[in-house]
Amino acid sequence: MRASTCRCSGDQGQVGGIEVLPLGVLVFVVGALLLANAWAVVDARLAATTAAREATRSAVEASDGSSALEAAVRAGREALAGMGRDPSRLEIALSADRPFGRCARVTATASTWVPAITLPWIGGFGRRFEIEATATEVVDPLREGLSGDASCIG
Repeated sequence: MRASTCRCSGDQGQVGGIEVLPLGVLVFVVGALLLANAWAVVDARLAATTAAREATRSAVEASDGSSALEAAVRAGREALAGMGRDPSRLEIALSADRPFGRCARVTATASTWVPAITLPWIGGFGRRFEIEATATEVVDPLREGLSGDASCIG
């Protein structure tokens, strides 16, 4: 007959590494937050680009230079709100290479910001990242009712 041996004596066979599980969960959570915040910056960049493009489009379609800025700001804020972002965070600046008229090249710069850390249901906090986008268009050289000549046509 064989003598039976007790297999449960000592620390042999003890499962080790259970203390690493919380570290793995922490790394996963931090990685997920990092990816979410990186996506927030990309999303803000897309929203700023859309706002700048719409602001420029509205500015070049305005009837005169004095109403161009108002139309640009309104269109930019509507575009930002349409993408689910807070329009009060948007700043729009217009510049042109000459006075408003035919062939004037109008550039709109839209800037917004995103918080450093965004948490679901809590919101964002921390240092802000400024996001800026520009778009440029030329006022239609053949449009009626504008001053200047159509010198930009080849």
